[in-house]
This record gives sequence, structure tokens and C-alpha cells, in this order.
Amino acid sequence: MPSFSVPPFESAVLTSYPSSTDAPVTISDESAVAKTLIRSDRAQFGVPFGSSVMVGDALVCGTRPDEWLILGTVDASAAVDSGGFTSIIPFTHGRSLFRLSGDDTPGLLEKVCGLDWSDNMTPDGAVVTASVALVTCDIIRTDQDGQRSYLVMCDRSFGQYLFDALIDAGTEFGIAVQ
Repeated sequence: MPSFSVPPFESAVLTSYPSSTDAPVTISDESAVAKTLIRSDRAQFGVPFGSSVMVGDALVCGTRPDEWLILGTVDASAAVDSGGFTSIIPFTHGRSLFRLSGDDTPGLLEKVCGLDWSDNMTPDGAVVTASVALVTCDIIRTDQDGQRSYLVMCDRSFGQYLFDALIDAGTEFGIAVQ
């Protein structure tokens, strides 16, 4: 599978911003992470729609019925039975991916998205699709080291706008760019 060089986003909202790991909320551009979209009526991932599971170094997300997003590298063809309809699409270059982390991240997301980000509605491993700052996004909750964390993915053409909108929404919480 070819790899693509994906330049990182820089904020047009803040000309200077902290880059501390101690900030209540952090945002990082993870657009260069390999992304593969699989649509199949015969896939055997064992990851149901609306959830995600780590498989080796890759995160497998059930984004829609009969559709999975793989973040990281994994041999996707091994999990697909060739007897049915299947498409495996390299997705890295066409999608932006941001990680939001910190205890105040649900408050930030509530400013730009109409979903309930409480633990009982979006527990660790949850996968949802929603409008974030008027951009259709896939959002995956994937906590790291006991800290609440979300991956927010959108079409690359909306990447700069969404990056700036998330930073703007996070300024009241003390957001830092990593």
C-alpha cells in the first residue's frame, strides 16, 4: 500500500499557543496515521458497528454497518472473505485526523457538537458519526493512559477549518497544541 506525506495543520486562530502536555485539553494533528476503509458484507473483524478495538498496533473501528475504518497498519485482506462484495480503500491522504485529550474534552466537544459526551453515552471504545462545527466527522473515543481522549476525523478539505474551530472552542479550557 502506498504511503502519503501529509503535511501537518497549523492554527490560523492562534498565532502563538502553548504546547504543554500539562494543559487541561490538548490537540494534536494525527493526519499522517495510515487510514484504510473497508466495506464488506463478508468481513470477519469481530468489531460491531459503533465500537472500536485495538488489533496489534491498529485501531479497528466499526463506523457503519458493513464498514470498518482501520487506523494504523494491519493486513486487512486477511479478515475479508473474498466470497462477497468487498472494497479496501486507502484513505490516508483524503482524511484529516485530530486527537483531543484531557478531562475537559467533553466540554469542548459539547460546544461544537450536539451529542452527549458522558461516559454512559460514549464510553471508551465508542465510535459515532456527528456534525462537529458543522462538519461531518467520525469520532472515536480511545482513552490513553487513563486520560479521556478522542480521535476526530473529517474530509481533508475541511481539515484546516475544523482544526481552527476545535482550537477556538478549546481556548476557554486552556487548550495546547502538541
